[in-house]
Amino acid sequence: MKKLLAIAFAILFSGAHALAQAYPSRPITVIVPFPAGGPTDTLARILADPMSGSLGQSVIIENVTGAAGSIGVARVARAVPDGYTLSIGHWNTHVVNGATMSLPYDVLADFEPIALLADTPIWMVARKTLPPKDLGELIAWLKQSPGKATAGTVGVGAASDVTGTYFQNVTATRFQFVPYRGSAPLNQDLVAGHIDLNLGMAAASYTLVRSGQIKAYAMMAKTRWWAAPDVPTMEETGVPGLYASFWHALWAPKGTPREIILKLNSAVRSALADPAVRQRFADQGQEIVPPERQTPQALGAHQKAEIEKWWPIIKAAGIKAM
Repeated sequence: MKKLLAIAFAILFSGAHALAQAYPSRPITVIVPFPAGGPTDTLARILADPMSGSLGQSVIIENVTGAAGSIGVARVARAVPDGYTLSIGHWNTHVVNGATMSLPYDVLADFEPIALLADTPIWMVARKTLPPKDLGELIAWLKQSPGKATAGTVGVGAASDVTGTYFQNVTATRFQFVPYRGSAPLNQDLVAGHIDLNLGMAAASYTLVRSGQIKAYAMMAKTRWWAAPDVPTMEETGVPGLYASFWHALWAPKGTPREIILKLNSAVRSALADPAVRQRFADQGQEIVPPERQTPQALGAHQKAEIEKWWPIIKAAGIKAM
């Protein structure tokens, strides 16, 4: 009897291994939890063609929007863990939402990390007529009239909301948050001078800074941003420890076989090494992470560290998505 069980187990194991080895045998779907044309969708579409070439199957992009990205992410969490349904997401979808929303999935436990893709820093920008000349003067100006200045956010619980709260806590300043439906109307009001400040993804407002329509005070990064080397870090301007960045990554449902994860990781790494892909990412203001940070283990560790950093800040501030 034991011998028969051993034989049966060996057959099942070899069959599963052969299935994994045959992967992929049909098209792969990457769920983008936001509308077409946005930053996440653009990065997914840049990756799709080179990944298709490496895997020998089409990589299809499907936009499943709503609820700050949680509807699309939930779709992947419920998917069969066979490597044919993947999630592209970022700091908001796979870190922040876990603290600001009641989700039908666990942002860490219900996914298998595939690869960290790219990063763009968060920076403090303002209407060009705001009086302070540098970050030190800005902090002093905010303290002189607590609660008077206005800062735009892309909804409650978004990066601009969370990092704005973080900035206030570290600098002992206070300002009002003004929620917007997206970065486009927020930037329009910032250019028009209807709001004072924004802490947001640098790539989303870089062209406005470059054209002089708004001004940048400082980066929430450890080093200066390659695209705007003249903008200092917050640490350089006297506010140490204020670090935040908006990174993107790729995940599969929990339980996806290790062999499949490694195949997908290999396809991603090959795509990220392609000079044409690197240029297209750079055109979006996205910096591809170094090869040693592109492993599944590196993404898992990074996501866990981000949760450990941001969840206490978010919960202490009582930030809840509407």
